[in-house]
Amino acid sequence: MDNERPKREAILDLQKYYGEKVLVKFIGGRSVVGVLKGFDQLMNLVLEDVVETLRDPEDDSVLTEKTRLLGTVVVRGPQLLTLAPLDGTEMIGNPFAAQE
Repeated sequence: MDNERPKREAILDLQKYYGEKVLVKFIGGRSVVGVLKGFDQLMNLVLEDVVETLRDPEDDSVLTEKTRLLGTVVVRGPQLLTLAPLDGTEMIGNPFAAQE
């Protein structure tokens, strides 16, 4: 009997984003942009040149124009909410909003 477990594979193929800028949103609302420099099968990430967008101190749900440079950051996979490449994306209006 072979008691070895099969090797876990990553949920996403992050290799194609290696060296690219990515937008990461965390559980709790924090948001950062940085260059993807490393990752593992548990979605732990290493980001360089990370910039955090600060939230309004009076209303945590509102992002401000203020940012702070964090440098190199290790992101734990369980804290990840979303991960998206920065290049090749654009903001669009809500297609489900009632039109006048």
